[in-house]
Amino acid sequence: MAGSINKVIIVGNIGKDIELRRTPSGAAVCELAIATTERFKGKDGTRQESTEWHTAILWNQQAENAAQYLRKGSSVYVEGSLKTRSWEDQNGQKRYKTEIQARDVQYLDKVGESQQAPPQAPAASAPPMTAPAMPPIDDDLPF
Repeated sequence: MAGSINKVIIVGNIGKDIELRRTPSGAAVCELAIATTERFKGKDGTRQESTEWHTAILWNQQAENAAQYLRKGSSVYVEGSLKTRSWEDQNGQKRYKTEIQARDVQYLDKVGESQQAPPQAPAASAPPMTAPAMPPIDDDLPF
């Protein structure tokens, strides 16, 4: 393969209210804690669910909008790339964290469910995308 792709798309719910911070140079940044939950039937036929937590990093106007309009429980679509950063903790132990560097964030709540809708601004690096539509499930499939 001549190239590689680092792309992630998740749709989930915000797990905590967003704290907007500023870098020393003044750039806005925030972190989204996003839960994605898979529901399935276990081997014994009981309904079960498994939740994964993801961290998405938003910058500049996207971070400011998210801090203003998203709240704990808000539904979001996030598209971006994975990035792992490392640091040493207080005990000198090397730590790692993999995060989503968000390029596109779509707010999925209906107007009035969380706050009012954010202003629509063109994306800086790519045109806005919408979440892919899921085809209807047909129970008469032969497999």
